[in-house]
Amino acid sequence: MRNLFGAAIPLAIGYGVDALSAQFTLARAARLAGLLVALTAAKGVFQYAMRVVLITISRDVEYDLRNDIFAHILRFEPSFFSRYRTGDIMARATNDLNAVRMMLGPGVMYSADTGLTALLAISIMAGVDWKLTLVALLPAPLVSLLVARLGKLIHDRFRRIQGLFSDISSRVQENLTGIRVLKAYVQEEAEQRAFEELNKSYVAEALRLARISGFFLPALHSLTGLSFLLVLWYGGHRLLDGQITLGSFLMFNVYLGMLIWPMVAMGWVVNLVERGRASLGRIQELLAQRPKIADPPAPAVLPSPLRGGIRMEGVELVLDGAKVLDGIDLEIPAGATVAIVGHTGSGKTSLAQLIPRFYDPTGGRLLLDGIDLRELRLAELRRIIGFVPQETFLFSATLAENIAFGVPDATEEQIRWAAELAGLADDVARFPDGYQTVVGERGITLSGGQKQRTAIARAILRNPRILILDDALSSVDTATEERILESLSGLMAERTTVLISHRVSTVRRADRIYVIGQGRVIEEGAHESLIAAGRWYAELHEKQLLEEELASN
Repeated sequence: MRNLFGAAIPLAIGYGVDALSAQFTLARAARLAGLLVALTAAKGVFQYAMRVVLITISRDVEYDLRNDIFAHILRFEPSFFSRYRTGDIMARATNDLNAVRMMLGPGVMYSADTGLTALLAISIMAGVDWKLTLVALLPAPLVSLLVARLGKLIHDRFRRIQGLFSDISSRVQENLTGIRVLKAYVQEEAEQRAFEELNKSYVAEALRLARISGFFLPALHSLTGLSFLLVLWYGGHRLLDGQITLGSFLMFNVYLGMLIWPMVAMGWVVNLVERGRASLGRIQELLAQRPKIADPPAPAVLPSPLRGGIRMEGVELVLDGAKVLDGIDLEIPAGATVAIVGHTGSGKTSLAQLIPRFYDPTGGRLLLDGIDLRELRLAELRRIIGFVPQETFLFSATLAENIAFGVPDATEEQIRWAAELAGLADDVARFPDGYQTVVGERGITLSGGQKQRTAIARAILRNPRILILDDALSSVDTATEERILESLSGLMAERTTVLISHRVSTVRRADRIYVIGQGRVIEEGAHESLIAAGRWYAELHEKQLLEEELASN
C-alpha cells in the first residue's frame, strides 16, 4: 500500500499540472495540494507500519536464531571445543548474527520496497511514453553488472573480515583468561604486539571493503545521473515537438527521481545482503556440525531401583589419532569405592570421562547395571552422576549459587550440609558474606583447595548414585584430605564411587584399586595386596611416604 500511494503522487502531479495549465484556479490548486498532502500522509502511515512489522520480524528471527545457536552449542561434547575456539564461537553468535539480522530486517525491507517501487514506476512510465522509458533505462545493464561484480567482492571481503574478528575475539579471550600466566612470564608486550598484528590485518581488510563500498554508491549515483541527462535531452525534444504534455514530462521526471532511490538503495542493500550471506554461511557452518555423542533413537530405560554397577569390557579410546585407552577390562561393583591410579598421561581422566559419556569408547563397551551407556538418554545418565573434574570451574556468582548449580531449588540447609561434608564450612564461616560471597570469574577469590571443595559440595548436593572424584583433592594438604575423606565415608558407602588420584593417601581406603599404565590395567587389588606385590603401586607408596617424612622434618 505504501508503494501504491507513493506511485500515485507523480500521477497526481502530472494530471494536476496539465489541469492547471489548461485553467488555473485557486480552488483547483487547493484541491491538488490537499490530494498531495493526503497521498503523502497515507504513504507515511503505511511506510511506518511496514518498518515496524519487518524490523520486529528481524528481531524475532534474531532472538530465535540466537537461542538455537546457544542450544546447539550446549549439545556438543568436550572434543568439539578443542576444534572451535571460544572467541570464534562467540563471534559467530554475536557479530555474525547481527549481520544476519541486518540482512533480514533493513536488507529484506528495502529490497522489497525498492523492487516494488521500481516496478510500479517503470510500468507507469512505459504507459506514459515507452520510448522515453527505454532511453531512461539504458544505464540499467551497467547497474546490473556493477552490482553483480561488487556484490561478490563485498561477500568475499566480509567473510575474511569476520574470520579475522573471530581471531581477535579468541586472542582477547585467551589473554584475559590466562592473565596471571601472561604477567608471570612478563609477556604483556609480546602479546600486545601479536594483538596489534591481528588488529592491523583486520583494519587493512576492513579498509579494502570500505574502498569497494565507497566506490559502489558514487558509481550508482553517476549512472542515475546519466539516466536524468538522457531523459532531459530526449524528453525535452519530445516535449518541444508536442509528443508529450508538460504534465507528463514532469510526471516522468518525478518517477525517474523515484527510481534514483531504488538504484542508490540497491548498493546499500547489496552491501547488507552480502555481509549477511557471508555471516549466515559461518553460522550455518556451525549449525551443520552434529554432536558425536547424542541420544539413541530409542533410549533404554534405567532400571528401578538403580544399583550403579559399572563394567568396562575391552574399552579402547582414540583421541586426536592417539590411543589413550587400550583394552581396559574392569569392574566397579554397585555401592563400592574403586580407585584409579597411574602416572600423568596414563589415561585415568579419560577413563573417568567415559562414564558420563563426555567421550564414547572407540572400541569395546561400558555397561551400567548391564545396559550399554550408548543406549541411555544422556540427560538421564548424567543426572545420576556427580562429577568433580580435575580442572575445577566455578561461575562468577555467589558461593551458594555455585554449590547449588545442579540443584537450583536447594535450600540453605542443604547447601550448608553439602559444604560441611566437603570440608568447606569452616572456610565459609570466615568469609564476610558467608555463602553469599561472590567468588569472581572462575572462582578467582578462592584458593585452589577451596575451589576443589566447592566443586565437591556441588557434586554431593545432587545426591548422585555414582560419584566420580577426578583428582579432586590434589590442592589440599594430606591432613585436610584425611578429614574430607572421613566426612565423605558415610556418603560414599551408600553409592558407587570412583576415585582418581596420583596420591596413595587418597585411594588407600578404596575397596579395589586399578593401576593404569599406557592405557592398560597393569595392577589391580586392595591397598595391602598391591603393597605386598612390590610393583609400581608399592614404589609409589614408598616414595610418597618418604616425601611426607621429609616434609614433616
